[in-house]
Amino acid sequence: MTQGSGRRRALIVEDEFLIAHDLEASMHELGYDSCDVAANAQQAQALSMGARPDIAVVDVCLEGGREGIEVGRWLREMFEVPVVFVTSYSDDDTVARVRQRVPGAPVLPKPIYPERLAHAIVEASQYTSGSPIAA
Repeated sequence: MTQGSGRRRALIVEDEFLIAHDLEASMHELGYDSCDVAANAQQAQALSMGARPDIAVVDVCLEGGREGIEVGRWLREMFEVPVVFVTSYSDDDTVARVRQRVPGAPVLPKPIYPERLAHAIVEASQYTSGSPIAA
């Protein structure tokens, strides 16, 4: 999906610095060469317009609201980017809203463990690439 360089790019959308740093380190360990980090929707949109990511790891709650769900939906619709959501709020209502707005996107509860993140990336990538086909 990257633009000719062969390098895999990740976009991390997380407003808590330490968590964003940990996710960035995990993504590097999983083979992503470049990680852009955005703290809000505007930064995420600007970064993705400049260099389309191969995967996005998005916190559900940004700036006190559920703005992350809409960021993930936008990335999926605009660029067909696989999205993995991370959240401290894995209640049924939040997960249902994610599933409705961004079907097939995995939702990982915090704290994020690298092996669960790796599995979720594979799951998100398979869904976005057409297997299974989105309804």
